[in-house]
Amino acid sequence: MDKLTSMNVFVRVAKAGSFAGGARDLDISRAMATKHIMHLEGVLGTRLFNRTTRSLSLTDVGASYLERCQQVLLEVEEMEAAVTHLQTEPRGVLRISAPPVIGSTHIAHAVSEFLKIHSDLTIEMIIQSSPGDLIDEGIDVAIFLGALDDTSMFARKLASSSLVVCGSPDYFEQYGIPETPEDLENHSCLVNWAIAPRNKWLFKGEAGYTGINVSGRMQANVADPIRIAAISGLGLVMLPTYIVGRDIEKGRLKVVLEDYTSPPLDVHAVYPHRKYLSAKVRSFMDFLQEWLEHRVSVIPPVME
Repeated sequence: MDKLTSMNVFVRVAKAGSFAGGARDLDISRAMATKHIMHLEGVLGTRLFNRTTRSLSLTDVGASYLERCQQVLLEVEEMEAAVTHLQTEPRGVLRISAPPVIGSTHIAHAVSEFLKIHSDLTIEMIIQSSPGDLIDEGIDVAIFLGALDDTSMFARKLASSSLVVCGSPDYFEQYGIPETPEDLENHSCLVNWAIAPRNKWLFKGEAGYTGINVSGRMQANVADPIRIAAISGLGLVMLPTYIVGRDIEKGRLKVVLEDYTSPPLDVHAVYPHRKYLSAKVRSFMDFLQEWLEHRVSVIPPVME
């Protein structure tokens, strides 16, 4: 039998002065209350009550044990209350992983605003291209871009960002403007490996998405190097609007092939556990989803 349950039965019986009264308080049978007391007495090797046909009283050992039981049960109650509070109020340390560009801009700003709201929370932010091993690295939530391959993790979609093809005015003046996706095969296309499929840009047609093989003089596993190369006139890029939004706004890059739709880049929050999701993780994901909703789905200026 569960010892804590038996201790609770013992305290109720002692306070009620009878097995029947203690059982009634706990909504259990008198026989069950008796079994719990006998279980405790067997484990302890001593009697806790003096029993007669008309009365029930604590032995000296029982009186001492009652005091200790009440203290233990109170501590357990306080501990459970503290854990429950952690589940309802964001507090403690929250470890977040995020990709370089969105992590250093949109996610970083969201984290700052979230910390202003929750004064009992500390955030450790890790900037890395892949989510990593969430469990081994102790990461509570990782921001992931694109299609999810690891089915062992749980994920929540936070937002989607449009992908656009763009290049610098100098590049278009020298090499011309592509009119169709097929024209890209004759252009220098700077490839971001982080966006699948690698070396292939997708465009929607009547039969679904069609892949155009692309190549150019530079490739990278993150967006900024090829974005800078595109601004310098070295080729075209296909990147999310949250990355090139300010460049487009300032005229450093110009969008082409606007009549052709590319699949959006999804932003997910990935986390290792579905059950008993902590308040800090749940609250941060709710906050971040609302934060990103109006900041990555359109062409926004990247915050500086």
